[in-house]
Formats: sequence, structure tokens, C-alpha cells
Amino acid sequence: MTKKGGDSMKKVYSLVAVAAAAALVLSACGSSDDEGGGKTAVEETSDRPISFTVAQDEFDGYNTMMASTYSTANSAITDRMMPGFGYFDTEGVWQKGTDLGDYEMVSEDPLTVTYTINDEAVYQGGTPISCEDFYMDWVAQNPQWIRDGLEAEGSDATTLFEHVSGPESYANPVAAGPQCEAGDKEFTIEYSAPNPDWELVVTGVLPSHVIADKLDMTKEELFEAFKNEDFDVAKDAADAWNNWNGETGVVPSADEAPSWGAYSLKDGGWEPGQYVTLEPNPDWWGEPAGTQELVVKQISPEAMLQALNNEDVNVIEPQATQDTLDQLEAMDGVTVQEGSTLIWEHLDMNQGGSSIFAEDQGGLALREAFAYCVPRQDIVDRLIKPLNEDAEVMNAREYFPTDEEYEQVVEASYDGRYDEVDIDKATEKVEESGISDPTIRIGYSGPNQRRSDEVSLIQASCADAGITIEDIGSAEFMAEGGNWDTGDFDVALFAWSGSGQVVSGQNIYATTGNQNMLSYSNETVDAEWNKVISSLDPEVWLESKEIIEKELWDDLYGIPLFAHPGIAAYTDGLQNVERTVVQTGIAWNAEQWTW
Repeated sequence: MTKKGGDSMKKVYSLVAVAAAAALVLSACGSSDDEGGGKTAVEETSDRPISFTVAQDEFDGYNTMMASTYSTANSAITDRMMPGFGYFDTEGVWQKGTDLGDYEMVSEDPLTVTYTINDEAVYQGGTPISCEDFYMDWVAQNPQWIRDGLEAEGSDATTLFEHVSGPESYANPVAAGPQCEAGDKEFTIEYSAPNPDWELVVTGVLPSHVIADKLDMTKEELFEAFKNEDFDVAKDAADAWNNWNGETGVVPSADEAPSWGAYSLKDGGWEPGQYVTLEPNPDWWGEPAGTQELVVKQISPEAMLQALNNEDVNVIEPQATQDTLDQLEAMDGVTVQEGSTLIWEHLDMNQGGSSIFAEDQGGLALREAFAYCVPRQDIVDRLIKPLNEDAEVMNAREYFPTDEEYEQVVEASYDGRYDEVDIDKATEKVEESGISDPTIRIGYSGPNQRRSDEVSLIQASCADAGITIEDIGSAEFMAEGGNWDTGDFDVALFAWSGSGQVVSGQNIYATTGNQNMLSYSNETVDAEWNKVISSLDPEVWLESKEIIEKELWDDLYGIPLFAHPGIAAYTDGLQNVERTVVQTGIAWNAEQWTW
């Protein structure tokens, strides 16, 4: 899932939805049977350092499985240290099976999956990775016995471990936890109900032996305590787990924060606000790391181009604008990559609070008036096509124009009425709304030149229908306590990034969704999402999503605009750098970069 707001904000991504963030189902994210762009093996580790940047955000530490730390800025570092059982490749295709291990569905009813850990897999320092570690991962997602313990104590807390995943994603549907014995290199999980996103539930795993050491226990003793539902041990373990991250700028020892990937944290290699340095993990059993030093630098978006030109960094992925592209193409010794992304821009209409679109205000009629005057094609032609000549106006939310199901979904859900600006219709709908001389406030996280330009084009078009558009974009718009939090806006202009989940859209559009910030409620939409989450059949997903898309269009929840273009650039001579369409960004395969 991803943080709303897009380009200048820290993006959060995960396999589940968390407060104030958003996940998006991407039909482009298929299984590893599909053809995609996978990772390239490195033959020899280079002595020449490689540096890159993804954001200016400070590294939050080793345990990035908490809601407060699970971000793309952190994952650029920890993903090099913490592989899982699969990954999304450059085309958004899920590739199963890695150096960590593999898995197999052994039954659909009940849904049962067996995971096999590589016999050679060890944490830095030599402790074998085994089923106890995956059992702790399940416990850290607060199964029922932990929640019962909190209730018995009269605690106001609903969870013990501060895990990014809520119990509903793994702890509840796998009530018995991973089935295994101490030391096993294989474990099995059985679901109580179908889970369309079952391939994404079990990922890389934090080392249980580190937590056990903090509790003066062995790894095996901690495992048995968890299996015996020892709540007192769980409380101590949670305290250690929640406070794993130490002082900013102080690299923890390998005993405290061991890698199980190609890279590990370099002793003394963390300068707060400046960089974090990684070096090859001496106990890594897979393909060699690409360089002796991989440096992740904190650089603001506006400084990225100059940093690349000066070779202060070797890889960047700035916001795609015409000015950015022109500057990059004028640089010597730089390779530029362009293409599409699975990030999509949209205008979401607030239907609650004091918004002019609320049902006791202008309601659906005014939302329709606004939709008729938004110049979507003009926005794409002027602002996006210069960067991606194949760009087109999007007419769906759950599918992209590049998806094979896209045309079918659009045909079933949308009649094309808002494809072109229709001022007469817009004027008619304003009169029907009963709101004379309406002013519609559009907000976004700024400063952002492209979004400012989008609003300007909407202003000019809607003025002809007697609608005043007020630009309320600001740095505070989506910040805590800003317009988004308080509901003080009419339209939010932002982007969702893809998580690869099948059901994540439910959290945005369902009545009780944690990310339904626009007071939207539709019984049909709720019912169809319930069908999706209870099936493993892609045809069921497609049929239900066609209905969901139609309801969202009929209610005018919002207006999709376009898929974001993407730009990446790197120093000539660097190998294996590849743009990806998914939200992990350019760093998705950074362990393979080499000279």
C-alpha cells in the first residue's frame, strides 16, 4: 500500500492497509507464470562504490515492520538485507522463489500453503533461519490469544506488538499459526477462508534469536513459550520488538540487527540526514552483492538532478516533468530511462462534512457538473504526453490501460460521458444542484508544479460553466491536522501507488474501510468486495470489480485522470539498473547494481 499524496511525500508500502495510507489492487501484478523482467545475477563484486537516493527521509532503523517505519525510504535500505519468498519484477509480475526459499499451495479448500526455507539460509553471524522465526512473525501480528490476554488485564490496547499488519490479514485467518517444530526448514499455514492475496502474506522474517537473547532465553525456548501462549513472555518479547530500533545514526551490531540478504549495515556508516552505507553480508549464501559499498543518500527531490550531474549520487528517480527530462538529456555521462508506472492520478470528491458535494449541499448533481467541466484529455495532452507519448486518459481505478482486462472493465462500467468537456451539461447540472455560483476547493500536497498546472487547466475550463475553482494546495494539505485530516476540502488531487494486492481497494471504497476518508458508502460496492475477498477465482474478482467500477462512476466517488510517467537516470557504466512500474521504485534490484 502507499501513502497518499504521491511525489513529495514519504510513501508507505505494505501487504496490508494501515491508517492514513492506501493500497491499490493491480491486475497487472500476476503470478510468476507470466513473463516479466526478473533480477540479473552479479558475477563479481565491484570495488567502486555506488550511491543512490530515493528521498530525503531519515532512516528509521532495523525493524521496519511497524506502521511508523514501513516506508519506501526505509525499504530502499532494508530490502537489501531482508529478502522474502518472492518479489515484483519490472512489469509488476510476482516472481516466487528466491535465495531465501520457495512455497507451494497444497490445497485450495482449506487454503493450505507449505513454505520451504533454503538449507543454507542463515542470519548474519551464522544462526540458521528456521520455522521459529516465522512463528514469531505470526505472533507479532497479534493473534487472538494475545488480544485475549490484553483484555484479561483490562488494557485499553488492542494489540501488543506494533506491527504494520492488523490481525485480520494473517493472525486471525491462520488461527493455529505456522505448523512446524523447532529447527524445521519447512512450515505449513492453513487459512480458515480463501485469501486472494495469499502469496503476499508471508514475507521475510526478523530474527527470533535476537529477541530471545534479550529475554535471556534460547530461540527454542521462546518458540515453545509462544506455542504455549505464554502472555507474560509475549509482553516482554513485544517490548523488545517494539523498541528494536536504537539511536539515530548509531549502526547496531550484527548481533542486534543481523542481515539475511546480500548487504548488511556497515559499522560507522550511518550519518543522520546524510547517508546510510551498506556492505556485503559475509554470511550471505546467494549471488554476490554488486559493490563493496552501496550508499543510500538522503537528498531532497529538488536537489537530485544536480547531485547526479556532480556524481554525488549515481542513481536517481525524480518526479517526471518536461523540465526534468530536458535537464537529464542535456547531461553528459548519464543514461535516462522513461516509461509508465502503476501510480495513478485522480480527483476524489469529498461527500461528507461541510463539503459543497455533500448530499445536503450540491450532492451528485454538482459532482456531475464538475466532472463535465474537468478537461481530462487536455490535461493528459499538455502535461503527460510530452513525457509518455502512449499516455491516455484513465477510465478505471482497479485496472490500468496496459492491463488486458482494462477495455472489458471500462465497457462494462463507464459510458464515456465525461470523456470530453461539456459546458452545457455542466451548466445544466449546476442549476440542478441548487447551488448558485459554486466555489470548489481543490487541494493537494505542494508545492507541486504539475498539480498546480492541472488545477489551472480545470479552473479555466470550469469557469465557463460558472464554477469557481479555488487552489488550496499546500505543504500542510495532507499533513497531520491539515485539510485532509479535518475534511476541509471539496476535491483532493493525489495519487495511489500499487501494492500488488487483489483486495486492497476494499479499504478505500468500502463503507468501513480504514482509508475511506471521503464518507463514501454504497451497499452494492460493499457486497461485491465481500465476494472478492471470499474467492480464489480471478473470474469472480473481475466480475465483481466491473460492478464496483460502475457504482463508483455512477456515484462519482472521484475522477481518474492518468497513470504517472516515470523517469530514472544513472551514471554511464553502471549495470543492471532498471526502472520498474511498481512502488518499490528504482531500488527494487539495487543489490544487483555493479560497475
